[in-house]
Amino acid sequence: MSVVTTYRRPGLVARDHVFRVPLRHGDPESPEIEVFGREVVAPGKEDDRLPWLVYFQGGPGGKAERPLSTSAWLGRALRDHRVLLLDQRGTGRSTPANRTTLAGMGPREQAEHLGLLRADSIVRDAEVLRERLIGEEPWSVLGQSFGGFCALTYLSTAPHGLRQVLITGGIPTLTGHADDVYRAAYPRVLAKNDAYYARYPGDVDLARRVVDHLAEHDVRMPTGERLTPERFQTLGIQFGQGARFDALHYLLEEAFVPGPRGPELSDTFLRGVDAVVSFAERPLYAVLHESIYCQGGASRWSAHRVRGEFDRFDLSRGGRVEFTGEMIYPWMFEQDPALVPLREAADLLAHRRDWPALYDLDRLARNDVPVAAAVYHDDMYVDRDQALESAGRVRGARTWVTNEYEHDGVKASPAVLDRLLAMNRGDA
Repeated sequence: MSVVTTYRRPGLVARDHVFRVPLRHGDPESPEIEVFGREVVAPGKEDDRLPWLVYFQGGPGGKAERPLSTSAWLGRALRDHRVLLLDQRGTGRSTPANRTTLAGMGPREQAEHLGLLRADSIVRDAEVLRERLIGEEPWSVLGQSFGGFCALTYLSTAPHGLRQVLITGGIPTLTGHADDVYRAAYPRVLAKNDAYYARYPGDVDLARRVVDHLAEHDVRMPTGERLTPERFQTLGIQFGQGARFDALHYLLEEAFVPGPRGPELSDTFLRGVDAVVSFAERPLYAVLHESIYCQGGASRWSAHRVRGEFDRFDLSRGGRVEFTGEMIYPWMFEQDPALVPLREAADLLAHRRDWPALYDLDRLARNDVPVAAAVYHDDMYVDRDQALESAGRVRGARTWVTNEYEHDGVKASPAVLDRLLAMNRGDA
């Protein structure tokens, strides 16, 4: 089944597609779910025979961009492509997976369902959509962050469906354990903390004041849930995005207001913090985060375990607050109302050992699909050395290492996508 709705807005023409696909591909008894994709084309090119470009959003658990403009990568793509913005299964307008939709299942059934939302299933969904939209014709893939992980899974499982692959800040380790990922990640996060405090030295004392205040008081965000010191500490997740690096400073500068019993944390501050630390809009990001690295083994809450090797993150030491980055901890499933109902399922996923492989190293070594990747030299989320090692395993893959952009570089400038396209054409 395909449901299509067409509309126009300045700068683009969109067709919304809804497809039904099996929850478990390859199982004739599987129930079906819906997968949503928004086809976007430049005005006046609606009937042109343009090559398709599928955008795999970062995440995991992130819905596709909702285009408010055609700037940066999308504007560049629409010059010569028909773009499909894909809501990966479980997200956005695809059949959602969250505390509400999974409430009728027990923890084991929830875990089984959630385990079917990784890159391998996302790629098989994409192949169904490709065949229904354009038949046997291959299309191009642009993978941002986790979308790049999906692109390498695509190369491993269905390379016949690909014209070319473009990756930005999203080449994973192909063989490493989640422990290797976080053991490399924590030092990068500390380096971002150093850069942040070098820019805003006054925030050293201010961040400590906030942590001490939260430790001494039961502070509630506007939603009613408690803001704890450890939740506040996770605001460093923004440090790896050029567009968001300074956001914490602007929150902190309005943190305190006078109250009847002394300084209190302002509603402005608390609302801003809630927008970052709550997983209400993206629960799958937390639930699936470590599973995206799992192949045949369990993560066992890797980020939580490995953190013990880096005592600078220990808030009880006093002194400078070191903010954490893209890490998920088991206590989040006790403190965040959006995650609490999924706590047991998340623990089952963390201890699952029979994850299927996501990458076929032999097939990648024989690859003949053009691949170009931007590797951001100072990327906080994806380790540069692991990315380059993995790229070296993909036959013919070309990498562009740059420190001009942060992890969100493809959204910051059309030059990023332009360069990748040129690399695959042999013009750069």
